Amino acid sequence: MDTESHPPARPLPARALPGRPPSGGASALRPAVTELRLSAFGPHRGRTLPLAALTLLTGPSGCGKSSALSAYEALARLASGDRLRRAFPDPGRCVPERADADAQGRRGFRIGCTADGPAGPVRLDLAVQAEPELRIVGERLTCGGRTLLATALRDPRRPSVEAAWHTAGSARMTRAPLPDDRLGTALLPLRVAGRTEGQLRVLAAAEQTVVALRSAFCCDPQPPGMRGPVPLEDGLLRRGCDNLAEVLHRTRAQCTGRHARLAAAARAGCAGDVVDLAVEELADGTVRALLARGGRRGPTPLGRLGDGELRYLALALVLLTGPGVLAMDQPAEVPAACQSLTVLADGFDRCLDPRQARELVSLAAEMAGRGRVRLAGAVADASFARGVAGVTVVDLVS
Repeated sequence: MDTESHPPARPLPARALPGRPPSGGASALRPAVTELRLSAFGPHRGRTLPLAALTLLTGPSGCGKSSALSAYEALARLASGDRLRRAFPDPGRCVPERADADAQGRRGFRIGCTADGPAGPVRLDLAVQAEPELRIVGERLTCGGRTLLATALRDPRRPSVEAAWHTAGSARMTRAPLPDDRLGTALLPLRVAGRTEGQLRVLAAAEQTVVALRSAFCCDPQPPGMRGPVPLEDGLLRRGCDNLAEVLHRTRAQCTGRHARLAAAARAGCAGDVVDLAVEELADGTVRALLARGGRRGPTPLGRLGDGELRYLALALVLLTGPGVLAMDQPAEVPAACQSLTVLADGFDRCLDPRQARELVSLAAEMAGRGRVRLAGAVADASFARGVAGVTVVDLVS
């Protein structure tokens, strides 16, 4: 996930609230978004979506599957330090249809999430004005029934909101202006000293929320860009997976166990007798990926595969790798044991036949069961996933 040149607020490793030590082993240290709230966003009104380790959103066209994932992605961008315009490039589409403007001609939208982890469930709720100009008009961070951060737009002439956060010191609240185009929760680690129990509580909640949101990797494999040779660069898989061959070159050399598992997935989801996934280095310094075949048949360049096979391979690679192999915003200061990956996949089943879709969701369930990977995907038809252990299907209605 790319970010602006502006450095994001530096979130620290999530910590437990005073009096609540982490429990449940390493997985309990990995904050995760467990609920998405679409109070007023696009086609959604008053909708709350539970997010398990593996959640598939399904429903008819126009019911809001894609817009739900776009709201999640926008929150993730804000948590990474992006400004509002980058998180919501087309804010008018986020405003609910037929939403009336107020007396000043203002219209907007409201979204939020719950991040669970060592600090317990933490709620983040955000009110955004889209018209006549894009700005945050209200933000609230709550935990255990207590409001830890609240912001409000007091003076429309100023590019700031009035923020108040809990301190529990000699003054129960600290007040200061914050920018109206940045997520206040992501800025708190730079503004709160952490000297009192109240400040520690605020930091724990803010850091947990930011780390949970920053774990998101938005993935939408684009087969046309995956067919040709690619140069060797940083070895990080991009959102569209157009540099699949480059990443396979890296994983084949550095992650032999996971590469072998990917080859097994290729055998299950690709036509023919697949033996391995190979990479060929070309004379011009680029590489191309191949399916190695059994018998006398030679290798098949990935460029000859159909869209379904290419999307299947790309999504399998994402599920079998981790944050260190994906082009995403990693909180480098968070220990590896506390890092997690949440894959956001709109059109998870696009171009896949039922066998490929079931193999892929079974792989996702296997990886989610190990505690390091979560998935929130949108599918046109979830029949292939119903009955698969570990899969939660959320049916939306238009």
